[in-house]
Amino acid sequence: MDPVLWRPSGVRTRLDEFTDQVRKGGGPVFDSYEDLWQWSVDDLEAFWSSVWTYVDVPSDGDPSTALANEGMPGAEWFPDVRLNYAEAMLRMPGRADDDVVIIARSQSRDEIRMTAAELRDQVARARLGLVRFGVGPGDRVAAYAPNIPETLVLMLATASLGAVFSSCAPEFGVQSVIDRWQQIEPKLLLAVDGYRYGDKAVNRRAEVEAIRARLQSVHTVVWLPYLDDHAIYTDGAKTWADLVSEPGPLEFERVPFATPLYVLFSSGTTGLPKPIVHGHGGITIEHLKVLSLQSDLGPTDRFFWYSTTGWMMWNYLVSGIGVGATIVLFDGNPASPDLSMLWHLADELELTYFGTSAPFLLQCRKEELVPRDIADLSHLRAVGSTGAPLPAEGFRWVYEAVGDSLQLASVSGGTDVCSAFVGAAPTVPVYAGEISCRSLGCAVEAFDESGHPVVDELGELVITRPMPSMPVGFWGDADGSRYREAYFEDFPGVWRHGDWITITERGTCVVTGRSDATLNRGGVRLGTSEFYSVVEALPGIADSLVVHLEDDEDSVDGTGAGTLMLFVVLADGQELDDSLRSSIAKELRTRLSPRHVPDEVHAVPALPRTLSGKKLEVPVKKILRGASIEDVAAKGALTDPDSLDVFVKLRRQTG
Repeated sequence: MDPVLWRPSGVRTRLDEFTDQVRKGGGPVFDSYEDLWQWSVDDLEAFWSSVWTYVDVPSDGDPSTALANEGMPGAEWFPDVRLNYAEAMLRMPGRADDDVVIIARSQSRDEIRMTAAELRDQVARARLGLVRFGVGPGDRVAAYAPNIPETLVLMLATASLGAVFSSCAPEFGVQSVIDRWQQIEPKLLLAVDGYRYGDKAVNRRAEVEAIRARLQSVHTVVWLPYLDDHAIYTDGAKTWADLVSEPGPLEFERVPFATPLYVLFSSGTTGLPKPIVHGHGGITIEHLKVLSLQSDLGPTDRFFWYSTTGWMMWNYLVSGIGVGATIVLFDGNPASPDLSMLWHLADELELTYFGTSAPFLLQCRKEELVPRDIADLSHLRAVGSTGAPLPAEGFRWVYEAVGDSLQLASVSGGTDVCSAFVGAAPTVPVYAGEISCRSLGCAVEAFDESGHPVVDELGELVITRPMPSMPVGFWGDADGSRYREAYFEDFPGVWRHGDWITITERGTCVVTGRSDATLNRGGVRLGTSEFYSVVEALPGIADSLVVHLEDDEDSVDGTGAGTLMLFVVLADGQELDDSLRSSIAKELRTRLSPRHVPDEVHAVPALPRTLSGKKLEVPVKKILRGASIEDVAAKGALTDPDSLDVFVKLRRQTG
């Protein structure tokens, strides 16, 4: 089979416009995307200055110095400018006042559409309301709210003041929210009464009251009836209607580049979640770069990415207005009434860019869904995939079942940079099972154990030079020690991300899972994603998790035989019988290696996952080694707080 699934059409793109601008400004002429990428990481000053000019960030001051200090950590970007993220976003280039720029679908209420003028008016009103409620520059504003227009309006209004925003999706439990927001001490809290997930109503009034009681810093609660239009919250709360009751001028506090914009949090599976502070400047220039140049988004696009407000992809999605795209928000169960729902949404709303997760695409494939047969996807030019590695069979399914002329953009990055550092570009082909390229300005390499870059070999994913959207720091980390420990301890001056990556000779990338969860038996090293793509393709298996327990006599690098343990969640009606065990062994032996046939296979009711859907291999391994649940994971950070109990029970049974 041809490994190339898509080739650029030759239509002029924004990336072509950018390279023409660079050339006309006296810069290099590029023969390929790889040449452009190499220049973008070799000459950070010239590249990011060119991006600044291209995206035309509204600002005060002198942008002529892009990078004053490139140390990591501690890089200093555009030291002589002042800007505001909200101002850059609300320009909405190419859009008239009466153009619809937000379409919001929800399983809790009717569709909402907002024009550019309505969005600006709502932000101005919310800004004035925040001022009336005592919020000023540097204060924190928190939203316990879903992916709906009000959350975005509040974020933009907060940013316009120079205050700091943070959000948690309302499915987060009380302790998960407290673990996050006690660290940043918000002054104002927006909260919904509940939400509908598919056909299930979920009331969150008790959770809101508990959160409010434990956040002593909160002076004002803004109540947003969402599940029930008539829901009333007493105890002196204001309402959303109160917040936006008065019209006001749309004003922006222009701030230094590194001024905190919002705080995102790590999953918090061990200890408190890391409070990752992102700055106005870094997010503005990175998002405008990646959305316009890597994704080719603009005023004619309808841009959708399935996300909740507890995942960085929400922050990424809503920046789509900054390049003039219409953004599509969705709140609800993506599989209700079935997996075809989002594809019908793509049809009804004429989406041009449909973003989702790799597990969603793989589940559609497993259920033999053929979206192109049930929905008109003729407007769709790109499908985005992230959240986990997408194997080759997932790529092929997209081209067979969704559309053979669209671009599949498999991307990988993280909350840490609020962007993708490997992904796609409109001038680069798509190869089955491979991320198309390294993103511009992102000096991504694969390092071997001695810290040397390798090609066509599995290595640690590192970033060797700074990016503007690297964190300003961690909230409350005055001396920067937590920040340095998180990313810079293994290779001083180099960002270690914690994933395994292979960078091919042609510049494509394959990410194969977390480096601390790698399977390594008898010298054969394998990322967990490759294992899962084999096992979860089998009929009867809904989900899986694998860990390798090294024997005491194994070598220090864990390359001995040890015990390979596979845990599976079975499909309804399926039993873990000898036939299924044999099928698992046969597939792994033939498609991976004989050494990766598990020694033990156990059926479990559910697997431990973070609230953003990531599997917890390392905590499971530690529990099986004798650690307590409390020492390896915060239950409030899990989708199913009881999902680790079965591993404690298994450890006790096996001794």
